[in-house]
Amino acid sequence: MAFTAQFELLDPKLHANKVFDCGHDEMNQFLRRYADKNRNLGLSSTWVLPEKVEGNSEQKIKLGAYYTLASSTVKQEDIPYDKKLPAYPVPVVLLARIAVNRHYQKQGLGKKTLITALRKALELTEKGLPALGVVLDVLDNNALSFYQKFDDFQPFDNNSMRLFISMKVIRQLS
Repeated sequence: MAFTAQFELLDPKLHANKVFDCGHDEMNQFLRRYADKNRNLGLSSTWVLPEKVEGNSEQKIKLGAYYTLASSTVKQEDIPYDKKLPAYPVPVVLLARIAVNRHYQKQGLGKKTLITALRKALELTEKGLPALGVVLDVLDNNALSFYQKFDDFQPFDNNSMRLFISMKVIRQLS
């Protein structure tokens, strides 16, 4: 299946988020029940990768993948970062969710989704959202194996399932 050229903000009127299945019920339920509500509350935003639709279809567009970003802070002493930081919580972008439809897993879409999410986080900071980097909480050991393929993610000292990548590094990747 072919996808549109880029991710777009979730629109439940257009996108078939109720039938998305990545194989993890928690991730599916978030997209189905909470992603749009959280955006309306100003808590997070979710971007989706829609399938290309030929012609003028009345059906909602199926999704290949999604990611969710939110603002957050972390204690400066917890963050794996070399430079001296202020003694108060440091702003970061939280990569709260990232998932690929089970029909498209193991085809490079996870990497594309991750890179797109990191670039969106960088874009947001360059437009004025203060953030030292991106933090993500790894879902499970399979996901950890995926992120370990990217050398630039640093685990937190107190939680190896929480990863950090600085905006400086993301800028070099873009």
